[in-house]
Amino acid sequence: MNEHGTEHGGQVQPGTEGYGSSAVRLDQGHVQGTGGLPERFEDPGFPPHIHRAADLDEAAAKRAEKQVATLFGLSILGTLIFIVAYFAIPMDASAYIPGIGDANLSNVVLGVSLAFGLLGIGVGAVHWAKTLMPDEEVVEERHPLRSSDEARGGFVKTMMTGGTEAQLSRRPLIKYSLGGALGLFALPVVIQVVGSLGPLPKDELSKTMWKKGDRLVRDPEHTPIKATDVTIGSVFHVLPESIKDSTHVLEDKAKAAVLLMRLEPEAIKVAKERDWGHEGIVAYSKICTHVGCPVGLYEQQTHHLLCPCHQSTFDVTQDCKVIFGPAKRPLPQLKITVDAEGYLVADAPFREAVGPSFWERG
Repeated sequence: MNEHGTEHGGQVQPGTEGYGSSAVRLDQGHVQGTGGLPERFEDPGFPPHIHRAADLDEAAAKRAEKQVATLFGLSILGTLIFIVAYFAIPMDASAYIPGIGDANLSNVVLGVSLAFGLLGIGVGAVHWAKTLMPDEEVVEERHPLRSSDEARGGFVKTMMTGGTEAQLSRRPLIKYSLGGALGLFALPVVIQVVGSLGPLPKDELSKTMWKKGDRLVRDPEHTPIKATDVTIGSVFHVLPESIKDSTHVLEDKAKAAVLLMRLEPEAIKVAKERDWGHEGIVAYSKICTHVGCPVGLYEQQTHHLLCPCHQSTFDVTQDCKVIFGPAKRPLPQLKITVDAEGYLVADAPFREAVGPSFWERG
């Protein structure tokens, strides 16, 4: 704009007739207002309705109809491809996909076909709404939602009259039998829910495969570990040697996984931890006491164990006490010793349940 308030390009200026005629420029000093607001704002109304091509030309409407039908047809085709591919393509089939490399063919075809099935419906519905469905704006007048006092009083009177006419107060036998019938009706649902939960776990959550004399073996090599193999700062992922005899390997492994570390004996601050270990070698459950994630990070300098899922941190020098994060209990310690050949063995099972808390935990 120049100093006289004209704008380059011939735009309409504030103060003139047309768009923005009531706008106030903020670069021309102070502006003295009229004070206050109008008692009532005028209804600005709707802008002029602009007709679409399909509203005025039947040929354009036919084209829009065909376009929508084509998009829905694309969805149908994608869905049919998904159904055929689900049964026809083997789950282990693979193929080279440009830009991706080797990929599971079933996953790719199912994913792409399902995407086209959903995309066709979504885009078709949007195109239908924008080209053919009515687009005129409609105003619904607002009214108070609260009923009048007369209507509210009439409702209360009707309810009270109904209760009186039903003779519930005069017929206690009906009242009590109805209450009993409605109350008992909920039992079949509860029985089915409880009965479908399966057998109770009993003490299965509280026990692991560890037992006295069980050798500590590396995971996944399943080779035994001598005390001399564990050096200062090292950490081993170990399992009980009896894991090879398990009939539910994944379940037993999930509870019996242990971390084995060696510290300088004088760095251990808790006597029980030192007594349950062997010459600074200690073993703790690998299962986080927060929600059961695997504790997978060991900081050698600070002797901290970290669960990477929710950042619970345990101090190995203080009997795996929780020093940070949402976990509320320390990791359970496995008491260990060595056998006649110098191999590390469990001196006793875990004295407490491993993993997160549960109702029956002792």
